[in-house]
Amino acid sequence: MSLVNQLIAAMFAVLVGLASGTLYIISDSGKQMLMRQLESHAQDSATHLGLYIAPYMAAKDAAAIETAVNAIFDSGFYQRIEVTSPNGDTLFVKDTPPEISESVPTWFVDLIHLTPPEMERSVAHQWRQVGTIHVQSRAGYAYERYWEAAQRTLVLFIALALASGLAISLLLRYLLKPLKTVEEQANALARKQYIEQPELPHTRELRTVVHAMNEMVGQVRHMFEEQAKNIEELRGIAYQDALTGLYNERATLAQLRERVEYDRDFGPSSLLLIQLPELGRLNSECGEDATNHYLKQVADELSVLTQTARRPLCGRIGGGLFLVLLPQQPLQTLRAPLDLIYDHLANRLASLYENRTPPLPAVVGLSHSGDHSSADELISQARLALKQALDRDQRYAEYRSIRGQEETTDGWHHHVAAAINNGQVFLQYQQLLDPDGQQIHGELLARILDEQNEPCPAGRFIGVARELGLLDAMDRAVLVNAINYLKREPRGIRISVNLGQDALLSDGFIQWLDARLKDLNTPDRLQLEINETTILNNPEAVRSLREASRHWGIGFGVDNFGIHPSGFSYLYAVKPDYLKIDGSLIREIDHSDEDRFFVRSLVGVAHNIHIKAYAEHVERETQRSTLITMGIDGVQGFLHGQPAPLT
Repeated sequence: MSLVNQLIAAMFAVLVGLASGTLYIISDSGKQMLMRQLESHAQDSATHLGLYIAPYMAAKDAAAIETAVNAIFDSGFYQRIEVTSPNGDTLFVKDTPPEISESVPTWFVDLIHLTPPEMERSVAHQWRQVGTIHVQSRAGYAYERYWEAAQRTLVLFIALALASGLAISLLLRYLLKPLKTVEEQANALARKQYIEQPELPHTRELRTVVHAMNEMVGQVRHMFEEQAKNIEELRGIAYQDALTGLYNERATLAQLRERVEYDRDFGPSSLLLIQLPELGRLNSECGEDATNHYLKQVADELSVLTQTARRPLCGRIGGGLFLVLLPQQPLQTLRAPLDLIYDHLANRLASLYENRTPPLPAVVGLSHSGDHSSADELISQARLALKQALDRDQRYAEYRSIRGQEETTDGWHHHVAAAINNGQVFLQYQQLLDPDGQQIHGELLARILDEQNEPCPAGRFIGVARELGLLDAMDRAVLVNAINYLKREPRGIRISVNLGQDALLSDGFIQWLDARLKDLNTPDRLQLEINETTILNNPEAVRSLREASRHWGIGFGVDNFGIHPSGFSYLYAVKPDYLKIDGSLIREIDHSDEDRFFVRSLVGVAHNIHIKAYAEHVERETQRSTLITMGIDGVQGFLHGQPAPLT
């Protein structure tokens, strides 16, 4: 029970006790007054009757005495009237059984004991004693009058008690309203939400409590902001190039391996190696400051190149060597933006060289990934193309190889489009296990069949689906199949579906999904995952989907967590159920102190706001054991086996 309700109950109990005592005193006084009234009434009746029948008593006229007594007795106020002679002989007696009206409850009669008073009056006539009149009031009349008075008093008491209780309740709630806000502050603080009361109450004690709570909220908020800032600084030191702000060599190569070798949903990709041949000459002729400004301009130009791409990768892997990874595009498509960058850099160098036009401000080597490409192979091919461009004094060159390159013929385009539009998507899943080896859920992987009816890796058809604008349709097909599985297998595994940006931003997606979840009896077995970059680029759409997921009762997670340069402050607004730390941070966690410290910090941030933290792409037992010591809630990867069909 809350403090306010306890105070209200205590004060109401005191009020009831006080009122009950007052009621008892009033009732007892009323009882005594009623008895005195009955005594007085009986005495007056005896007196008046005696004056009237005195002559008849002297004459011992029984008939006249009876007539007079009956006239008075019939009023109903008396239980017994007796007329006696001077020597005690009864001249006439009139009585009635001591009956009580049915309007008076039996329990009231048993609770209240009333003895009706009996009064007597000596009667004299012509200075001679002629007898005595005995008058006793009727008990039923006393109980009836007392019950009526008690009813009126009880009704008034209840009305006053309710009014007083309501007034006390409203008054206490008003006075203690700041404590309710303090309670809300404490609950919000537990959820890592920081609320301060702008107005302090006038009551001194409450004012002190509210002020102290506001200070504590501010200090905790500052503490967590400092924690987030420290983690961001650590991420910058460990994974960012200090000069350009891009990924450094270590982070770039780790991300490259993650995209090319693991993240098959990224699809076919194009790798650009950008070399700055003029960097040495620029440094010797113009100095370090000019060189640094030039490198920053190169980074800015490359950021512009990648800003419209889906999940690009851009980093500096050497003094004058930059790497850019984009969804697969031929050189013909990239030529225009690369020429624009070339012109900007040429103008910059011309201004530094006093209008002497440099021969080659930048040289680009381009390679493309295939179904089974590795990161090292892709970089080697790009280096060969870069060497070819340098040898020929060309701006760019493209590596071409029959092996590893898929022909995206019109027939294949039609095949992919038909499979997705017809919902011919079959699902595999990869297990996510807790530290005890128990399955948490299975992450779904979408597959289609190729022309030979063999499962086709996602890397082969994702690029075509993106090119044809079918990513939204594919995500919806996956969701339909997933929901059908949950309905078909009520005791099957929990599953998670990775949702892309196209579906998230498509018109009516939330309404579409709502219609398909209405008949699902176990919505808690379904979870949606959204890539961290998609969340940061579409905050409003993500918040709407998150609210809808709470309404549906399905889970919500963040995929590829911890690598976006914008940080993770969005977690406080989105408040997902879990997050999956990006595999690039897990790859060397059993060997790298920086990775261990950073991942441990990410796990701490998640747990501080009551979010589960999982790790993906775990391949070695040493990785798993290291993660468990950090408090990880679950691991996913080839360590637990290859993806299995969802049947």
